[in-house]
Amino acid sequence: MIRELNNMFPFWACLIAIVTAQIAKPVFVYFKTKQWDWSAVFASGGYPSSHTAGVAALSLAVGIQEHFSSTIFAVSLAFALIVTYDAANVRYYAGRNIQITQQLIKDIQALTQTKLEDPIYLTKVKEVLGHKWIEVIGGIFHGIVVAGVIYLLGVSLL
Repeated sequence: MIRELNNMFPFWACLIAIVTAQIAKPVFVYFKTKQWDWSAVFASGGYPSSHTAGVAALSLAVGIQEHFSSTIFAVSLAFALIVTYDAANVRYYAGRNIQITQQLIKDIQALTQTKLEDPIYLTKVKEVLGHKWIEVIGGIFHGIVVAGVIYLLGVSLL
């Protein structure tokens, strides 16, 4: 039974990194705003990036368990790089596009004195989807620390 759990070290490292990164978000919101926002636990975006924390922990755990010269480590590292790039670029700019579009709708309504009544203009869309690079780097660091601590504590604890 312990062996099967040890084989799951990469999965558990990834999951624990994601969960702890999400739990840490309200703490960092508090440091920034001096107000607690517990909804940040369920939010995308923010510091640290739980996406990058998860893939960083996964890659490190796979490297430790399967060796850093293995094919599966190369696959997990490529996956981590894609997720990291997506979190910091694609998703970030998707969020910015939402902000710009919402502002354009407000400006058009104000300039033309027209109320756009189509329900599509009233759709509530989340603005923050992605991350700034500092949030991504924080996620990478968080994931590496989580996987390292789990490994140092002994995978047999899982």
